Amino acid sequence: MIAAPSGKGDKHVARYASFLLPDGKSSFGRIEGDSLVELATAATPSLKAALTERRLATLGDGARHALADIVLLPVIPDPAKILCVGLNYAEHVKETGREQKAHPAIFTRYADSLVAEGQPMVKPTATTRFDYEGELAVIIGKPCHKVGAADAMDHVAGFACFNDGSARDWQRHNIQFTPGKTFPGTGGFGPAMVTADEIDDLGSQRVQTRLNGELVQDQPVSDMIWDIPTVIEYISAFTPLNPGDVIATGTPGGVGDKRTPPLYMQAGDKVEVSIGTIGTLANRIIDEQ
Repeated sequence: MIAAPSGKGDKHVARYASFLLPDGKSSFGRIEGDSLVELATAATPSLKAALTERRLATLGDGARHALADIVLLPVIPDPAKILCVGLNYAEHVKETGREQKAHPAIFTRYADSLVAEGQPMVKPTATTRFDYEGELAVIIGKPCHKVGAADAMDHVAGFACFNDGSARDWQRHNIQFTPGKTFPGTGGFGPAMVTADEIDDLGSQRVQTRLNGELVQDQPVSDMIWDIPTVIEYISAFTPLNPGDVIATGTPGGVGDKRTPPLYMQAGDKVEVSIGTIGTLANRIIDEQ
């Protein structure tokens, strides 16, 4: 059974999720308590389409489904771009022993590396160092290219929880992070998008990760080195961003790879990423089959 996402005033906070119906058809809708109100139409079949057409706030209510009867998908199942920020909290930079650079560190993920709330994250057979990284994900709502930081938030549709599951050994084969960051099924994304206007004080939202119930990461969004407007300005300077594109904004200190002894995710573990009003993303770990 899929529990309704947690957060302050759940019934008043607009949460939008992508999901599979019992017949296998993909759809999207608005979570209300333990139900999900379908919003998809023939003309607007997905959350990404609703953002692209700027119709999210005007779509009429369709069928109501019990959350227990549907399977969630990643918030945006098919983002054209997933861009990730590395080393964006000072505590994480310190624990890695890396030098703080003058610009954000950016790497990419692929859509097939994502799994939804309640679905298993897959520990690749190629790694013995599968690590958690709780993060805030930003979902783009309006196209932007070469946008300034002052206007960047106007292009944000909302936020979700993200777990940037990392094969640390593959991440460090060379200077590029991507090989360790995009094995299929290694990244959690969900459970739902909370629209940007629902967050009164984004900086006070705490990124918290729990592994088997133990709190292993806990820092406020305000601790980011590169805040979200700056990240959007930097990324949009070299690539256009479009509705449904996703930016994972970096992980706090406390990653398993830098603990003594190291603390890696193993099959059977449960990992949860909670971000205040935005909700909680929970995934079990399984071995790659």
